[in-house]
Amino acid sequence: MRIKLVIRYTAISSIILLLVMSVSAMLHINKVQKNFIEHAVIENDALAEMILRDNYHLMLEDNREQLQLMIEEVAKVSRVKRVRILGKAGIVSFSNNKFEIGTVLSRDDASCSFCHLEGSEALVDAPIEKRSRVFSADGAQFLSITRGIYNEPNCTTAACHAHSPEEKKIGVLDMVVSLDRMADMAHGHHIDVVISTSIMLFILSLGHYLLTRRYITDPIQGLLEQTQALSEGDLSARVKKVSRDELGDLGQSFNTMAENLAQAQIELKDWGNTLEHKVEERTAEIQGMQDQLLRSAKLASMGELVAGVAHEINNPLTGILMFASISAKTPDLPPQVKDNLDLIVSETGRCAKIVRGLLEFARESIPEKRRDSVSRVIKNTLDLVSQQIIFQDIDIRCNCGEEEDPEWEMDVDQLQQVFLNMFINAAQAMPHGGVLKITTELVEEGKIIQVVVEDSGTGISPENLERIFDPFFSTKAQTGFGLGLSVSYGIIQNHGGTVDVQSQEGVGTRFTIHFPVEGDLNEPGADGAENRPT
Repeated sequence: MRIKLVIRYTAISSIILLLVMSVSAMLHINKVQKNFIEHAVIENDALAEMILRDNYHLMLEDNREQLQLMIEEVAKVSRVKRVRILGKAGIVSFSNNKFEIGTVLSRDDASCSFCHLEGSEALVDAPIEKRSRVFSADGAQFLSITRGIYNEPNCTTAACHAHSPEEKKIGVLDMVVSLDRMADMAHGHHIDVVISTSIMLFILSLGHYLLTRRYITDPIQGLLEQTQALSEGDLSARVKKVSRDELGDLGQSFNTMAENLAQAQIELKDWGNTLEHKVEERTAEIQGMQDQLLRSAKLASMGELVAGVAHEINNPLTGILMFASISAKTPDLPPQVKDNLDLIVSETGRCAKIVRGLLEFARESIPEKRRDSVSRVIKNTLDLVSQQIIFQDIDIRCNCGEEEDPEWEMDVDQLQQVFLNMFINAAQAMPHGGVLKITTELVEEGKIIQVVVEDSGTGISPENLERIFDPFFSTKAQTGFGLGLSVSYGIIQNHGGTVDVQSQEGVGTRFTIHFPVEGDLNEPGADGAENRPT
């Protein structure tokens, strides 16, 4: 069973206090009892001397009857149990007990032993501690005190009897008194000492308990509770009350440790979040690089294949187109034959257009750059396409700051081809009319020019959006070859730019193009080409 520190500490301290106070009380009781006995000895010795003085004239007159009566009167005092006078050779001359008068006491008797303790000859004058003793009888305590009767000059000249001047001691007064009154006083004093000691022990133990709990166990308990909370993960655990002592220093050290742990956890979380973010960024970069490498490899392979196929098909296709055109112009041809030849010429021309697109896609041309602004190229491109019939129901809104756009090195013809493809695709996505918005602005502190081409057309489905820049992929199954955006993507990349597309079916499509206006633009893929969206 777990015992609280305050109870254990108070119990140990109380036991120590009990032992110390018990020993102190015993010593005090013994000393008081000794003082009581000494006081009783002195008091009764004085009483014995008083008896002798009061009966001195009776002994001089040898008035034995009055002396016996005086002895009997003294014995009537409640605390006096025995009074007797011993003569020479230990003969009991007078006594309150008449039956022992005339009896002879031996030297071993307690009343005679004080005189004959150190030798056969009787002591003339014994000290008071030799003449008194305390003894018990019938469960009570008594004090026996003897006092010598000395041979004074009056005794040797008295008429009643004469004593030799050489005799020093002629008798002994033996008196026994009860110590019941002293025992009662000592017992009462003992009880007072025990009660006062118990009260003092209780008060000291209670005070010790309260002070120990207030200044020791409560701070330790608070520190223990906060330590348990901290071990369970509560980093907000703090010692609220910090005293100005060693326990306070311990509590302050705990608070400092908890604050350091909380700060370390915050730093670890921040570091973890930063690391996770960096991993995500790096993963995205690696994924972009992989997509770039995959697309580059795909385009390179496709370019080689397309170039070979286009060259092989172009010569026979040119011959077919030429002979079919000449044959179609021959007069007197049956109508059905003429219609067939016209169809051959039309489809052959379509095939030739496809071949030209393939050759243009496969050809790696280095941009022929000169200084110009994107806004000017966009406006020139809009002048070319705005008169076409597919733009008659389309509201074109161009927010191009030609005066604000900086001039930089670009291939104007290639960029015009990019915008031409995007504008025509936007118009084809709005067969029933709509809004075409073109916006240019400088971003990133003027280092990047942003071009946004946004339409309100049919939009592109999510599964097609990822393939929008793949060669030979087109959402226009009957009219498109799937090369326009692939060629445009390559041109943008060769200018060090990036392109991003966002679309929602039924809402429209938004192309966002970024061109750097600083750096070496002749280097393909410079300034962000790796971050090209797919």
